[in-house]
Amino acid sequence: MKIPMNSGQIQAVKQDPLPFSKMAGGGNDFVVIDNRTGRVEDAVELTRRICTPHLSVGADGVVLIEGSALANFRMRYLNADGSRGEAGIVGAEVDPDGVVTLSLSSPSDFRSERPLRVGDQSIHGSSMIVGVPHYVIFLKDDLWSQDIVPLGRAIREHAELQPKGANVNFVVVRDTHSIDVRTYERGVEAETLSCGSGVVAAVSACALFDRVKSPVLVLTRSGITLEVSFSIDNGEIRDIRLRGDARLVYRSALTAETIAGFDPDFVRNPAEKALSAGS
Repeated sequence: MKIPMNSGQIQAVKQDPLPFSKMAGGGNDFVVIDNRTGRVEDAVELTRRICTPHLSVGADGVVLIEGSALANFRMRYLNADGSRGEAGIVGAEVDPDGVVTLSLSSPSDFRSERPLRVGDQSIHGSSMIVGVPHYVIFLKDDLWSQDIVPLGRAIREHAELQPKGANVNFVVVRDTHSIDVRTYERGVEAETLSCGSGVVAAVSACALFDRVKSPVLVLTRSGITLEVSFSIDNGEIRDIRLRGDARLVYRSALTAETIAGFDPDFVRNPAEKALSAGS
């Protein structure tokens, strides 16, 4: 979908509307667009704008359905800031009730001890790759009353986790088959109501420390509980299955006006934008 640009602002012009679906799963919400005809020319800019809350549709990311020479189609996922999203998904099944089961690749690069210094705090956590980098912190019991964003952002931007940064998962183990998880998610740059790869990273860390057994029920910030099943072979997490809901929220059509008249960079970080404009 070609949108004219003028001094960083998108101008509303008459164009054929672009159909899209708003979908949600476990608390993550996405704008899904059938792009097999190639109408979306600048997916990064479109994503940054349409995912801006209050001023546009608002979402955690965009999923583009595109043509493929190897399959019926391929899915391209972008985070809300336009960066490429990765999840390590190797398969998916949907039952008649709308319950989705995802098969994920095994976590890699697990570091059981990855201490970080944040201000005057010593943070003790673990790191691994589940599609994207993750950092896992165990709390005793005070999870839901905390504001995880300041510490989550500081860890996500920590120099020792660069250049990619990491999603930051705060975890409380309830029993051997139940945990609670909250995630600060890079790309969205905020706490999200759920993060599939974060849930898997949290369960994997718990399992590798022998604190849970498969299957594990995971309560997320959305209040929705996901289920993770797995096996362990020689200290490696295998056969990962993530089970949860998937819902069509609504269908609509994107016009140029939907993403016009605002600066997504200023919305996300006004201080940084104002500082750069004044320099």
